[in-house]
Amino acid sequence: MTVIKTKRAYDTPEKSDGYRILVDRLWPRGLTHERLDCPLWAKDIAPSTGLREWYHADTADRWAEFQSRYKAELEASPEFAAFLRTVEEHPTVTFVYAGRDEVHNEAVILKNLCDSKMT
Repeated sequence: MTVIKTKRAYDTPEKSDGYRILVDRLWPRGLTHERLDCPLWAKDIAPSTGLREWYHADTADRWAEFQSRYKAELEASPEFAAFLRTVEEHPTVTFVYAGRDEVHNEAVILKNLCDSKMT
């Protein structure tokens, strides 16, 4: 079974991260591909631009609704099944995100959904 972790893009990559996947639609500011060390950039799995902008306009009050809308986007996405198969190919996967909030971000939602689909 795959172990999924989440980690900020600005934290140092470690061997224990396993296979690292950038799950943001936008590339993290100021980071090179070498420093980020993510062989896969899953921008098609990230929240849509409209959803991301809607959420960032009021993050304090929109977290619950953002979770629901993002899960719905993932469930409707034809790319999600292939993404899940890629995740399952590795013993350890780390979803990398740029946001500062370690609790309220798309990587956490994606991790929870993938965990529920793999059990």
